[in-house]
Amino acid sequence: MQPTYDPYRDPLDNLIKLTHIVYLLQALTYVTAITYVIAVIINYVKLEDVRGTWLESHFRWQIRTFWISLVGLIIGTLGVYILIGWLILAATFFWVVYRIIKGWLYLYEKRPLTPSTIPPNTGT
Repeated sequence: MQPTYDPYRDPLDNLIKLTHIVYLLQALTYVTAITYVIAVIINYVKLEDVRGTWLESHFRWQIRTFWISLVGLIIGTLGVYILIGWLILAATFFWVVYRIIKGWLYLYEKRPLTPSTIPPNTGT
């Protein structure tokens, strides 16, 4: 049976659901770290599918969150022995939580995170 065309359904619905899943995987990082790696792999695999849409800003936000937090984790772990590492690890933790919450709220509202990543509508 062929799926029927629904003119009221957003063509990005499946990608929106996938973006929600990636935010969930990022949030689950604090339970099991492997979900963070799975999330960023999904981001890179599906990046072409969201290119030029408002979802691209979310994918780039999620990718940046991963890489910057990884750097924070490495620096914080190396610095634990001189005590500054604990501060870096705590700051990284709260920064990641902030980015997941902000991104997920914007996604819920179907808003891009950075308007500059969305190409202008040229009318073509």
